[in-house]
Amino acid sequence: MDKKIIDNNKEIKKGQVILEGKGIFKFFKVGSGLVQVLKGIDVSITKGEFIILFGSSGCGKSTLVNILLGLEIPSEGKVIFKGKDIYTFEEDDRSQIRKEGIGLIYQQQNWVKSMNVLDNVAFPLTLKGILKEERDRKAMDMLKMVNMEHAADQAPTELSSGQQQRISFARALIANPALLVADEPTGNLDSKSGVELMGMFREYHEQGNTIIMITHDLEFLPYATRSLNMSDGVILREYKAGDKELDQFKLHIKK
Repeated sequence: MDKKIIDNNKEIKKGQVILEGKGIFKFFKVGSGLVQVLKGIDVSITKGEFIILFGSSGCGKSTLVNILLGLEIPSEGKVIFKGKDIYTFEEDDRSQIRKEGIGLIYQQQNWVKSMNVLDNVAFPLTLKGILKEERDRKAMDMLKMVNMEHAADQAPTELSSGQQQRISFARALIANPALLVADEPTGNLDSKSGVELMGMFREYHEQGNTIIMITHDLEFLPYATRSLNMSDGVILREYKAGDKELDQFKLHIKK
């Protein structure tokens, strides 16, 4: 890909739009008919925000995020990342954009089983052609950041779910992405490990970084600067940090 198409080293100031979806529709073919999953969504994320996207299963959260990441082509609409419409690029170019500019954390991690923790964390730098000495140094720095340097020589699968998510956080950040996207990162964690991971997210966000997170765990909504409630393919409501109506909503859900 022409590196000038999207400059991942270009500074984006706090408050500037980093990612935007415009008029996003998505239809899936089922048998001889079409099922509409997304119904004309407009969404924008600015530098320094912590966005949490929540809603019931099947409401379209993951489909929307996959479209924003360039993984799922929208039936209609545009996705603008750093000022460029990513669906004007070929699939390989979109993959390069993710590799260079977006850190990803999933509920289930896909580890390279032949590699230890250090090499798994360093793997994104391996794909970028960075020499082993430098990538190992950076990987160890990232492991120290999440207090997992003691596990550098272990296999990731030997560790607890909470420890594995710390390592996945380190791996997601090693290439200094413009945007961190976490899809149900606490879904497999016990409550203590979930709170610890969210504390790391909060600290990362407070350093001026940008996060989009999908979750079913409503207790984590206070970590967000904005929370977007999705239902049936649309964004029903947006809540800002400290919004009293969000507390009322949470109480209603618990009943």
